Amino acid sequence: MALPEEFHDIAKRVNNWGRWGAADEIGTLNLITDEVVRGAAAEIRSGRRVPLALPLREDGVQTGMIPGRVNPMHTMVQINQEIFGPGTVACSDDAVTMGLQAATHWDALTHVSHSGKIYNGRPASGITAHAGAEFSGIDKARHLVSRGVLLDVARARGVDRLAGGHPVTPEDLEAAEELAGTRVRAGDIVLVRTGQVQLYLAGDRHAYAFPSPGLSVRTPEWFHARDVAAVANDTMTFEIFPPEIENLWLPVHALDLVEMGMLQGQNWNLEELSTACGQEGRYAFLLSAMPEPFVGGTGTPVAPVAVL
Repeated sequence: MALPEEFHDIAKRVNNWGRWGAADEIGTLNLITDEVVRGAAAEIRSGRRVPLALPLREDGVQTGMIPGRVNPMHTMVQINQEIFGPGTVACSDDAVTMGLQAATHWDALTHVSHSGKIYNGRPASGITAHAGAEFSGIDKARHLVSRGVLLDVARARGVDRLAGGHPVTPEDLEAAEELAGTRVRAGDIVLVRTGQVQLYLAGDRHAYAFPSPGLSVRTPEWFHARDVAAVANDTMTFEIFPPEIENLWLPVHALDLVEMGMLQGQNWNLEELSTACGQEGRYAFLLSAMPEPFVGGTGTPVAPVAVL
């Protein structure tokens, strides 16, 4: 089924192809300038550090709904082995097999394509079985430290968790921005809390996955207008699932990643951060969310930390 005209109209309004040159591979990460990072460092007041990643475990968030995206399978490859001979220092080593987007992760700009294209108008055929993403692989996002802003939509709406059918709209983002007492600005990394991850933390990964609140197809224009560098949230699919427009699957992915060139993250645990921000009465912080540099990867695990 062809993408509807409504989608293409939004795509034209948020398109960043060529904005940073024809060779650009990092999109809106260009907005994180030295000045932005200095401003982010100035947000540190208490020094309180809040981890935002889910544990990497075999009974993780993946249910099998997405083919090949397996939870981490941890194997010991040596246990207390004296590899240099009897009486020498003994070593223990492990190995892991997992989907790079299995748990808390960033989507690379090449994670999705539409109409045969990826970010900056490059052909989607540049993603191959042997090399992965030759253009805009996650390894091109070499550092990701900026001012983070928690938009706690659930708290702003007076609930612990948004309903599964709730599309997070620009109006929701502005209500959360008012709660935060700060304005999202150019180069910020925005974290959108829905409370959905509570279901996974309570042991129900199927209910966590579906149905799920998430970003509305109306939100890319809001992020584009604010020059946001990256967005992450606490759901499996990032955008509302099932979709708000019947049979239009992953439109927000396509608008964010392909058209805008904006990284997006999923499965972030924002519960402790919500508590910390509420206690301290502020919702902006230094955020370190460095991608693991898998060459050619279309996504990567991340262990983000907010410093208040």
